[in-house]
Amino acid sequence: MSIFKTFKTIFAKSGEPRVEEQEAALDNPGRIGDRRSRKRRDAREGTRALIIDDSPTIVAALKRFLRSAGYITLEAGDAEKGIEIARTENPELIFLDIVLPGMNGFAALRMLRRDPATKDVPIIMISGNEQATEQFFGTRIGADDFMKKPFSRFEVFARIERLLDADLVPRRTAASTNQPKPV
Repeated sequence: MSIFKTFKTIFAKSGEPRVEEQEAALDNPGRIGDRRSRKRRDAREGTRALIIDDSPTIVAALKRFLRSAGYITLEAGDAEKGIEIARTENPELIFLDIVLPGMNGFAALRMLRRDPATKDVPIIMISGNEQATEQFFGTRIGADDFMKKPFSRFEVFARIERLLDADLVPRRTAASTNQPKPV
């Protein structure tokens, strides 16, 4: 994917389908229309989301998406700062990149899951790598979902929607809380 397509994908208007979605719609007519006509369930206004990513572009895109839906965003450029913010600011949702300067996202995930203050916060891992091993390892050590870069506004909110309880608060999924813990 060219750099132009990447930026267009990240910063596309909310109603504008991604290039991949447009191509998929050719094979599956009605897919985009169905997505647009379905009412999205958003987390309650004021939900606090922590974004831990060293890419200013990714942080800006997520902030834009989340703030437009009434979220309060917190940001960290590395895992150490992200863990500190998670402990002190009590976010209700965390987006955690895997490749970070210093401590990587997997090590940060382990620390967040072991800390009583953050162990129950839903975490969506983010990576530019689509390897199934990353997804498997992330979910095995406690990630609630996995999102590949670049992502669309639709994908961000679809992943959040899966984590919402009846009160529209992000919660850990039953599957992720019952995962076997690594030795």
